[in-house]
Amino acid sequence: MSRKVQRGEVCADCSAPDPGWASINRGVLICDECCSVHRSLGRHISIVKHLRHSTWPSSLLQMVHTLASNGANSIWEHSLLDPAQIQSGRRKANPQDKLHPTKSEFIRAKYQMLAFVHKLPCRDDDGVTTKDLSKQLHSSVRTGNLETCLRLLSLGAQANFFHPDKGTTPLHVAAKAGQILQAELLVVYGADPGAPDVNGRTPIDYSRQAGHHELADRLVECQYELTDRLAFYLCGRKPDHKNGHYIIPQMADSLDLSELAKAAKKKLQALSNRLFEELAMDVYDEVDRRENDAVWLTTQNHSTLVTERSAVPFLPVNPEYSATRNQGRQKLARFNAREFATLIIDILSEAKRRQQGKAPVIPTDNLDYSLRNTNDCDDQHDYDSVASDEDTDQELLRNSRNNRARSMDSSDLSDGPITLQEYLEVKKALATSDAKVQQLMKVNNNLSEELRRLQREIHKLQSENSQIRHQTGPSPPPPTNPERPEHPLPAAHRRDRQAFSMYEPGSVLKPFGQSTDDLSSRLQPFHSGSAKTDRHGSGTDSDYDNTQTTDTNPGPDGRRILELSRDEDSHVDGEDVELELDPTLPSTEDVILRTEQVTKNIQELLRAAQEFKHDSFVPCSEKIHSAVTEMASLFPKKPALETVRSSLRLLNASAYRLQSECRKTVPPEPGAPVDFQLLTQQVIQCAYDIAKAAKQLVTITTREKKQ
Repeated sequence: MSRKVQRGEVCADCSAPDPGWASINRGVLICDECCSVHRSLGRHISIVKHLRHSTWPSSLLQMVHTLASNGANSIWEHSLLDPAQIQSGRRKANPQDKLHPTKSEFIRAKYQMLAFVHKLPCRDDDGVTTKDLSKQLHSSVRTGNLETCLRLLSLGAQANFFHPDKGTTPLHVAAKAGQILQAELLVVYGADPGAPDVNGRTPIDYSRQAGHHELADRLVECQYELTDRLAFYLCGRKPDHKNGHYIIPQMADSLDLSELAKAAKKKLQALSNRLFEELAMDVYDEVDRRENDAVWLTTQNHSTLVTERSAVPFLPVNPEYSATRNQGRQKLARFNAREFATLIIDILSEAKRRQQGKAPVIPTDNLDYSLRNTNDCDDQHDYDSVASDEDTDQELLRNSRNNRARSMDSSDLSDGPITLQEYLEVKKALATSDAKVQQLMKVNNNLSEELRRLQREIHKLQSENSQIRHQTGPSPPPPTNPERPEHPLPAAHRRDRQAFSMYEPGSVLKPFGQSTDDLSSRLQPFHSGSAKTDRHGSGTDSDYDNTQTTDTNPGPDGRRILELSRDEDSHVDGEDVELELDPTLPSTEDVILRTEQVTKNIQELLRAAQEFKHDSFVPCSEKIHSAVTEMASLFPKKPALETVRSSLRLLNASAYRLQSECRKTVPPEPGAPVDFQLLTQQVIQCAYDIAKAAKQLVTITTREKKQ
């Protein structure tokens, strides 16, 4: 279930209109920019969900909307209403403020540091204060006043508090009173729907005995939320909980059935209940991150793609967890679709086995919990024990012995065991590069739809033009340029081709979707010192400004295109520049034909980027430059329209920058380090700029010909 944002709603953090996201545990609505900061804080600080594009239980959505409408934000901004705060210079962020550092620092202070929450008077025994708050919560949940309970929870009241006199928890009280929204709030803050009271009855039992069957069914869903979410992520279905509580998807064709995967399944069964629960919770968080990344890519305004907003490439660090567990959580981002699906199905199967009390499959060999040495790191499918601090020393000792033994047994296959840090660095680099390709793929799907619409308009106009010519008689043929021959393209073929589709059907690339590695780091701005153009309307400063370099010796082609970008010329031949502006434009068919060639070459470059074939960057960029040159040659030397001139400048300058970036794959000195992650990021950005400029030229040409 989703809902439309109501008119008049504003972002709780910067007051921007029409917020599209919600922070569930904070009970507020937030905009896209502020949401990017919330996601970087982690789910332990803010649990975010899109209001329209995410799946919502109806009661949970109603709970968030009720809190947002009844002033929940004042809980987190309590002290900002104090005039002394205004005098001290502390204020709430505005929509016009920069995301970094103004908005981000305010959001961190508000939710992470709780700098503006009302502070209780200090007491000698903090435990007594927490107990008092929890008792107030226990009695408050029988009413419908959600904001009062949220305030108590924000001050430290415990959602699972067991009242020593009543023998129940707050969720028992809310279930008996039929307060479904209070139950949703308590569950968000960790209340256990299966917790027994003094007589062994659960909140589910309380709600059924009181006749609140809808609430009882919802509490059952909350009790199995983790396994339901994992199953829904893979197959789009959830159990009805009347005929069973588990759905184990059958996806044998896409599962990892290697020996390593089988050994990992045995290791999973050998984990203690505590470690298995921690791993399952971490996988749940990773599913949430991947689903939000998919929504993020879908909802972003791709005409202003280069912004300060950032996605979350892996799970943020939770300081309450050990360093070992945080590393294990971040490793989940590197799992590809097949590995991640295998892990989820193994967890679902293991959760069902443990609840039913069946005996585990005892491993017959000595389980190895360390990283394995293989020639292909993508085939590695280890879960690794997500250990706590007390397990670390013993685990490291065992790993050290196993690594030494394997190094002796397989010295002919590897130089030695890889370290965890090396493995994480490789994973992050590969994941980031894959994310750029996936995001550009999504952008160009939108461009493809736009172009197909334009092509339908062209076909309609051609039909109307043919009818007019038939009515008025034949007209003299238009003048042709002997130096620029026409290349007609059949109309049906033109309609069927997806000129701007970076990934046509049948491509060897993986399709973008929920089950792929949706690691979606934002494209970073590229600044060129010699040809600085408008980056999609974004006036923000880049965090990577100090890493960008320009080619100080661009060569004859580079100087020529730099001259083009300064509007000294919009042609690539050697003819003299005309003094008068030329209003003529090429035919739309020719522009589309050249655009298709540019797009085809960009596809080849993106495949090389996804497959990490950096040695293919230079030849691909040369092909793109040649196609761009041919496309620019269609237009007059001095187009009369400023929009055409600016689009040509962007097209030519981007092609030159692409060449310059691709040449960096070959360092000037042998053995010099190359930051391929940043390089791939800049190459994809240049390719996007070329596609954008080509689309603008198609749009302008179509519009002018129609007029």
